[in-house]
Amino acid sequence: MNADFMEALEQLEKERGISSEVVLEAIEAALISAYKRNFNSAQNVRVEIERTTGKIRVYARKTVVESPSDHRLEIAQEAAEQIDTRFQLGDIVELEVTPRDFGRIAAQTAKQVVTQRIREAERGIIYNAYADLEEEITSGVVTRMDHRNYYIDLERTEALLPVGEALPGEVLRIGDRIKALITRVEKTTKGPQIMLSRIHTGLLRRLFELEVPEIYDGVVEIKSLAREAGSRSKVAVYSRNPDVDPIGACVGPKGMRIQTIVNELCDEKIDVVEWSVDPGIFVASALSPAKVVDVEIVEGEKIARVVVPDHQLSLAIGKEGQNARLAAKLTGYKVDIKNESHLGRSQSVFAKLNLEAFAKD
Repeated sequence: MNADFMEALEQLEKERGISSEVVLEAIEAALISAYKRNFNSAQNVRVEIERTTGKIRVYARKTVVESPSDHRLEIAQEAAEQIDTRFQLGDIVELEVTPRDFGRIAAQTAKQVVTQRIREAERGIIYNAYADLEEEITSGVVTRMDHRNYYIDLERTEALLPVGEALPGEVLRIGDRIKALITRVEKTTKGPQIMLSRIHTGLLRRLFELEVPEIYDGVVEIKSLAREAGSRSKVAVYSRNPDVDPIGACVGPKGMRIQTIVNELCDEKIDVVEWSVDPGIFVASALSPAKVVDVEIVEGEKIARVVVPDHQLSLAIGKEGQNARLAAKLTGYKVDIKNESHLGRSQSVFAKLNLEAFAKD
C-alpha cells in the first residue's frame, strides 16, 4: 500500500461516510490473520500501517521471561536487555518481522476489507433509510416470485411481499408496479430485509393521504377505518373546516380520487362515511348504503340497536354479514340490526368486534 491508497481511503470517507480509521484498523486485523496463514506462523504479532505513507510493518510480540519455553512467544530477559536495558520481566518486546513479499498479500487483503466495508456501509445506509419508513407507503416493480414471496424492486434495494400479504385473488406479474405498506425492516447478514403488505389497513390510510390533499394537509381527518382486504372497506372522515365536505374531498371531482384508490386495490369497494361525535348518527352512517330508521345506544355495553326498513334489512347486514361487521369495527359498537315489522322476533345479527384488534389497526 502507498500514499495513493491512503488518499483513496480519505476520499471514500468523504463520499460514503466510511471512517478511514475504522477501515485501517480492520485491515490491520485482517493482515494479522493473513500473515499467520501465509507464513505458517504461530507468533503473537501486531500489524501497523503508517497513516501518512501507508507503509506496513509486522511486529512479533514476545513476553520477557527468565528462561523461554517457546521462543515464538517469549524472549529471555538477557536478550531483551540487549535491545533496551529498561525491559523487565513480564514486559512485551516487539521485534519487526515484516516479510519481503508481504506487500502483495497486504494489497489483496486491503482490497477485500475495503470492499466488505463499502458493502456493509451501503447496507447500513439502506437500513437506516427504510427503518424510518415503517408504516409508510412505497412503490416498486415485481421482478420475480416463488411460492412464498413476490420480490419487489424499490430501486435502492429489494423488498419481500409475502403471498399471504397480497390482495386475495390478486395475480401479480413480473413488471407490474404496485404500492404497498412497509410493515417491517430488519437487519440480516445479507443486508436489510424489508417486508411489505397490501392487505394491511395502514395501506388504505396512506393511499387516502396520498390521493386526498385535504387529508395530507390535515383539513380532513380519517377518524377510523375498517377493512376486509380485497373485498370491502369503510372509512370514517371528519372535516375540521365546516366549509369543506369531507366525503366530497375524498371522492374527488367525478369520483377520480376514490377511483384511483379502488383501482390500486383491485376494485376493492370503499364506503366513505362522515364521522360524528354522536354515536347514534355515526352508527347509522357506518351502515351505509343501508337507510336507518332508528338507533338506540347502550353505552355501558357498547351496543347499538339499529332499526331499518324491512326492504333494507339484507342490505344493512350485507353479504355474509359483511356490512354490519365492518360498521361494528368502524364504530367500536356491537351492532344489533332488526327490521321494523319484526322488532320482537329473533331476526337480528350481531357484528362482534375485537376491540383490541381494532386498536392495533
